[in-house]
Amino acid sequence: MNFLIVGAGLSGAVLGRELAQAGHKITVIDSRSHVAGNCHTERCPETGVLVHVYGPHIFHTDDVQVWDYVNAFAQFLPYRNRVKSTVGSAVYSLPVNLHTINQFFGKTMRPDAARAFIEETQADTSITDPQSFEEQALRFVGRDLYDAFFRGYTEKQWGCSPTQLPASILKRLPLRFNYDDNYFNHQFQGMPEQGYTAMVEAMLDHPNIDVHLDTAFTPEMEARADHMIWSGPLDSYFNYRLGRLGYRTLDFERFTAEGDYQGCAVMNYGARDVPYTRITEHKHFAPWETHAGTVCYREFARACGPDDIPYYPIRLVEEKALLGEYEALAQANDGVSFVGRLGTYRYLDMDVTIREALDMVPQFLERFGDQTTV
Repeated sequence: MNFLIVGAGLSGAVLGRELAQAGHKITVIDSRSHVAGNCHTERCPETGVLVHVYGPHIFHTDDVQVWDYVNAFAQFLPYRNRVKSTVGSAVYSLPVNLHTINQFFGKTMRPDAARAFIEETQADTSITDPQSFEEQALRFVGRDLYDAFFRGYTEKQWGCSPTQLPASILKRLPLRFNYDDNYFNHQFQGMPEQGYTAMVEAMLDHPNIDVHLDTAFTPEMEARADHMIWSGPLDSYFNYRLGRLGYRTLDFERFTAEGDYQGCAVMNYGARDVPYTRITEHKHFAPWETHAGTVCYREFARACGPDDIPYYPIRLVEEKALLGEYEALAQANDGVSFVGRLGTYRYLDMDVTIREALDMVPQFLERFGDQTTV
């Protein structure tokens, strides 16, 4: 079979590799000049720092098979994401933990006392079934912590009031009553030593895979393939005939400096009068390296326009209704499989993206055959 895979990100690379291993012929195209999609990393020629060009990506998972899979293509080194937040004239640790609580309220509470303090003096216990982001925050952390760490940041990130966002968004952010400031709880956490682009290049390095970069999709390409795997935006495949699905995009203000600019990889700015959401300092994402210079990004979130790179699906009521209509069109098209973050219009962590791609492989082999067993 001749497969056309549109998009050389994680979904396309994993599926391309596995189908190529099964003896199929794979053509991968990407409109950009590099593989790895938004995970793309490259060396800054000025400083030598390995830069996460489209913003930082930290690999974290509890999935042993996925962890083993990525380690087959790259050497992963330990990395723990420890986020800081500037609030007024002080710097705090995120996610909100016992240190954050004690520092913010000027106390020295132990875990049980801090838990009782939040529940009895801060949390809005009248909210029994939080429906919005704001209700979720007020119920579990209270007004003071919400206003300091979540409200302004969320308004800047999503471009709307937290009262309009679902509670599920905040459920991904933990509240800890110990001094653990590791942002993630997963068993396996790390960074590929040479970056994600090198890892994806290794995945696509197979005699049955032909990669074409700087190549935009055209309908004629689809006609020449036996089956197409589409990891681009779902609505773009249908030429936006029903309208555009909503996304947030990011603008990066890149700057370099000598030495260590902020002392950490990620510094959040929750205040609404600060226009950016955070500053990322990229050499801290590779703590095993030493560089005299440094590369930083100020991140600005805004609505995604037609020519922008889509980052975060909005998935509010109107978008979900439109998504249902596009999903119906997709299901009716037997010649195309829609995969990945953009192809399914969901926010997916990298490990989930890889897991879903691996889970699709048996379905493809059942349908199209495993040539290695013929």
